[in-house]
Amino acid sequence: MASAGNPVDEEDTFKILIATDIHLGYLEKDAIRGNDTFVTFDEIMKQAMQNEVDFVLLGGDLFHDNKPSRKTMHCCMEVMRKYCMGDQPIIFEILSDQAVNFSHSKFPWVNYLDSNLNISIPVFSVHGNHDDPTGADGLCAIDLLSCAGLINHFGRSHSVEKLEISPVLLQKGNTRIALYGIGSIPDERLYRMFINNQVTMLRPREDEDGWFNLFVIHQNRSKHGATNYIPEQFLDDFLDLVVWGHEHECKIAPVRNEQQLFYVTQPGSSVITSLSPGEAVKKHIGLLRVKGKKMNLQKIPLQTVRQFFIQDVTLSEHPDLFSPEQPNVMLKVMAFCQEKVEEMLEEAERQRLGNPLTPEKPLIRLRVDYSGGFEVFNTMRFCQKFVDRVANPKDILHFIRHREAKDNLKEEGMDFEALLSRPTSEVLQLRVEDLVKEYFQTAEKNVRLSLLTEQGMGKAVQEFVDKEEKDAIEELINYQLEKTQRYLRERRVEATEEKIDEEIRQFRDSKRNTAEEDEEVQEAIIRAKAHRDRSDSVRDDDLILSDEPADIAVESDEESVSAPTVGGRGRGSRGTSKRGRARGAASKSGRGGHGQKGSLSSAPRAKSIMDAFQASTQRSSRGNTPKSYAEEITIEDSDSDENVAFLKSSSSKQNRLTLLRANKRGSQSHSFKGVCFDDDDDDEDEFDPFKGSRQQHR
Repeated sequence: MASAGNPVDEEDTFKILIATDIHLGYLEKDAIRGNDTFVTFDEIMKQAMQNEVDFVLLGGDLFHDNKPSRKTMHCCMEVMRKYCMGDQPIIFEILSDQAVNFSHSKFPWVNYLDSNLNISIPVFSVHGNHDDPTGADGLCAIDLLSCAGLINHFGRSHSVEKLEISPVLLQKGNTRIALYGIGSIPDERLYRMFINNQVTMLRPREDEDGWFNLFVIHQNRSKHGATNYIPEQFLDDFLDLVVWGHEHECKIAPVRNEQQLFYVTQPGSSVITSLSPGEAVKKHIGLLRVKGKKMNLQKIPLQTVRQFFIQDVTLSEHPDLFSPEQPNVMLKVMAFCQEKVEEMLEEAERQRLGNPLTPEKPLIRLRVDYSGGFEVFNTMRFCQKFVDRVANPKDILHFIRHREAKDNLKEEGMDFEALLSRPTSEVLQLRVEDLVKEYFQTAEKNVRLSLLTEQGMGKAVQEFVDKEEKDAIEELINYQLEKTQRYLRERRVEATEEKIDEEIRQFRDSKRNTAEEDEEVQEAIIRAKAHRDRSDSVRDDDLILSDEPADIAVESDEESVSAPTVGGRGRGSRGTSKRGRARGAASKSGRGGHGQKGSLSSAPRAKSIMDAFQASTQRSSRGNTPKSYAEEITIEDSDSDENVAFLKSSSSKQNRLTLLRANKRGSQSHSFKGVCFDDDDDDEDEFDPFKGSRQQHR
C-alpha cells in the first residue's frame, strides 16, 4: 500500500483507529491507579486526532461498570468532546439505511449528520459484557453517550432467539466497507444460535464481493467451557477482517484463519485489570488502512499504560538455597522473594527511562509455588517494604500450591469465606459459573443440587453479583420448584421417594445445555416485575421475584425523533449524504417493537450473597454429572506479520446500495475472497467437528 501521506491515496483510503476493552472507571477510587484508565483513553483519542482518522472503532467494554460513576462519565464525555468535535470535514458517507443500523436509538442516524452537532471524528462502538444494556428500558452507558451525540452505538440485538446483523455501509472514494457488529451476548446463548442456524448476516445484493467486510465481536475467543466461547469457524467465510474484543491479551497482529480464510486481530485491553500473564503483554491500539480489498494494520504502542511485570518461582526447584527441613527456611525464602521483586523493579526502571508518559510506580506480581513441604509467610509484612515503590503493595505475592492428589478435592470441600477473603485482584479473575460448579462438586452429597443445574444456578448468582438482583437466587429456586411440581403432577408419578427422585433427575438432565436454562432465569425475573405491578397484597407462600426484568434490549413505544435536515457547516461531502430506504430483507430488522415501561417499587430486602446462596442449598439434595463436549481444535498461527495485505478487487460501479439480502453462505470461489492462498492444500481431509454444523448452515 502507498504511504499514508500520499494525497491521491487518501481519497480512497479509510483510516480507522481500533481499540477494545478500555474499561473506564476501573479502580477509580484507588489512590495510585485511580486515573489510569482516563489518562490512557485521552492518549487513544489523541492518537485518533493526530493520525487524522476517518473514525474510531471500539470493540466493547468502554466502561468497566454497568452503572459508571459520575466521575467516570464526566471524564469520558470530556475527552470525547475534546477530540471528537471540530470543523474538520468528514469525507466518507453512509449508504445503508441508518434507521435499521441504529433502530434502538431515539436519533437513528450517525452523529456527524446531525445539523445541531459539529463532529470531526465519529466513534462507532458495540457494547461489551461490562457495559451491556440492562433494566426495563434496555439501556446502557453507551446509550447515554449516543443520546448526547458523542458516539454511534451499533450491533444491538433485538431478540434472544435469533440474530440478524445488518451492516453499516460506508464509502470513501472507490473504497466501500460493510461494517458488521455484535454487542456482547451470553456465550452459551450465542453458541446455540450459531448451532441452530439462527444467526444471519445480511449482505449488499449488488456487487457483494466489492465490499471490504469488517466484523466487530465481543465474546470469549478462547475456550472456557463446552459452549462458553465462540469458535472462529462459526463466523461467515465472506468476512475479510474480524476485530475481536473481550480478550485482554494483546494479539493485535492479524492472524489468518486457514479454514475460513479471514484475518483476526485482537487488540486486547488498554488497562491492566488482572495480574495475570496475558496482561503483561505490551498494550497496543491499531491504525487500520483499507483501500479497496487491501488492508494494512499499524501497531501503535500505548505510552501511558502502567508497567506490569510478573514472574513465577517454584521453591522446590532451588534445593541449593533452602529446604523445608532447615530451621530458618522462612527467612531465606523471604530474602529470595525480595531479591526477585527487586530485579523486576530494576527492569521496570530501565524501561521507563526516557518515557515521561509512563506512570512511575509499576505493577509487580510474584507467584510462588510452595508445594513440597514449604510454608507461607506474612505477605503484608513483606509488602510493606515496597509500599512506596509499587502500585499494588497489597498483593505483590501470590502463593500457589499444586495438589499432589486430585482425590483430596472431594474430601477438602470448598471454603467460600477463605475464597472471598483473597485479594481483590485474584477474586476478579474468578468466574461466577466456575465458583458455583466447584462448590457443588466439592459439597457434601446432602447439599448438592437436585432441581437446578449448576449452569442455571450460576446464572442466578451472576444476576445477584453483577446486576444487583438481591433475591435472584431465591426467585429462581421458587420458580423451578413450582415448575417441577407441575411437571410431576402432569406425569402422575407414583408417590414413592425413588420414583420421584428419578423423575426429578431426568427432568433436570433434560434441560442441561438447552435454551430452557436461560429461559428459567429470564422468566423468573420478568415474573417478578409483573407480580409487583399486580398487587402488593400477596400471600406469604407466593413466589418471591426480583425487581427488574431480564437483560433484554427493549425498544421504546414512543416514536423516534424525525431525522434532521442535513446542514452545512462546511463539512465537505457530508452534506450530500442521504439515508436510503430499507428494502428486501434489511427492513425486517427495522423499528416497530413495543417498549415496556418499568414502574417504581420498594427497595428489595438487603441480603448478603452467602445468605442467598445458603438459602438455595438448603432446598437441594442431589448432585449432577459434569458436562462433556468434543475436544478443542487448535488452529496453527500461519501469519504473524504486522502488515497484512489483500489482493485488489476488480473495479465496480459506484452505485448507492441500500438493498440487502440474507447471506446464503453458499460455495464461492476463492478469488471472491481476494486472499492469497493455495487452492491445492489438504485441509479438507482433516477432521473438523464443526464441519457438520457448517454444512447445515450453508
